[in-house]
Amino acid sequence: MAGEARSATQAKFLQGNLLRHVTVMSLTGSVGLMAIFLVDLANMFFIALLGMQELTAAIGYAGVVMFITTSLGVGMGISVGALVARSLGAGVPELARMRATHGMILGVGFDVLITIVMLALLDPLVGLLGATGETRQLAVAFLWIVLPSTPLLVAAMIGGAILRAHGDARRAMTSTLGAAAAAAVLDPLLILGLDLGLTGAAMATVASRSVMMTVALRQIIRHHGGFSRPSLAGLVADLAPVSAIALPAILTQVATPLAQAIVTRAMSAYGEAAVAGMAIAGRLTPVAFGVIFALSGAVGPIIGQNFGAGRPDRVREAFFAALKFSGAVILIVSALLFGLRGAISDAFGAEGLTRELVYLFCGPLAILWYFVAIIFVANAAFNNLGRPFVSTWTNWARSTVGTVVPVWIGGQMGGAVGILWGQSLSGIVFGLLSLWLALRIIRGRPPRA
Repeated sequence: MAGEARSATQAKFLQGNLLRHVTVMSLTGSVGLMAIFLVDLANMFFIALLGMQELTAAIGYAGVVMFITTSLGVGMGISVGALVARSLGAGVPELARMRATHGMILGVGFDVLITIVMLALLDPLVGLLGATGETRQLAVAFLWIVLPSTPLLVAAMIGGAILRAHGDARRAMTSTLGAAAAAAVLDPLLILGLDLGLTGAAMATVASRSVMMTVALRQIIRHHGGFSRPSLAGLVADLAPVSAIALPAILTQVATPLAQAIVTRAMSAYGEAAVAGMAIAGRLTPVAFGVIFALSGAVGPIIGQNFGAGRPDRVREAFFAALKFSGAVILIVSALLFGLRGAISDAFGAEGLTRELVYLFCGPLAILWYFVAIIFVANAAFNNLGRPFVSTWTNWARSTVGTVVPVWIGGQMGGAVGILWGQSLSGIVFGLLSLWLALRIIRGRPPRA
């Protein structure tokens, strides 16, 4: 029977304290995610030590392009993780292994094609963000080294999603910790020690991604039965279920870097100091709120397994537990950022407008991140309850009209500072909208496998 087939790890999401499950999965997952983004933050920190503002701005422009490719990996991870979690929740581990195998192949293959297209359009793409002159050349040179390694990152992120679907957040964390350790050694060595500057930062990023992928795949093979033998017929058969979640999930994830691109373009009108300030805040965000970034990946498998087991009461409980947990995290992190805002600005050598933007992020804008957390939790519910396109259209609405209008108004009223306020206003409006839609789906439609 299905109940007999479930392992103790799988079954734990179907019983026990869901707030505790959400907390443990989010905290362990966040350590891994923060390790990924610490690589980018370390790049920014060591580049800032060189004292050249155009290098910091170049990292900012390149970061937007890298955010797009990272979002593809997140979207594929959501899809594969949701399918594996549902199969495990329904007590069919063989199907879970097959979905993991074909999802990995499809995800990496798709990313290879996207990477080739982006490399072909790289220079005009960076130019669209507002980069000019030497800053543009530096950003393009950095990306020519980093972008070809994106398939490694996608494989690592899908691998982490598979591990979390098994409830194995600890091993999912080890892959990203390995990547962070590699970057911690290579960043100062290549950027400062060998005086390679931006090229050294790019090389360290590629190496850290290689480590992350290797560790993640080894954990799956050694502890969760590895992968099944792929077949062309199986790939074709799994293309539909993988795409059904992956397509809207990827579209949803890509919406966020689109919004960031709009903000970056608006910031470029105020010079490299404004772009540098935004870039520092952008690198701090996923590190400071890594727990919130991990929350959607943590609560997704919990919702997915209870969805597969036909437990609507547990689905609702998991959703509200995630909202409570995110509120507590935002309060704690916001207080820490506010207390450390001076030290953070000094560490990156931020002065003038750059410092003003960092202070704004570490103050009121951090508190308003709770509404973004609501969006993450709601998206996890949409993706795992069979309504992925709801998160797609809400995120695209937020990232297009919902960003352009408030950012333009904010820029007209308050310059670079007003742009960041406008971006936060968009988060408030769409956070409340996502909450309303998620509650309608959860309360009005009982899950079915």
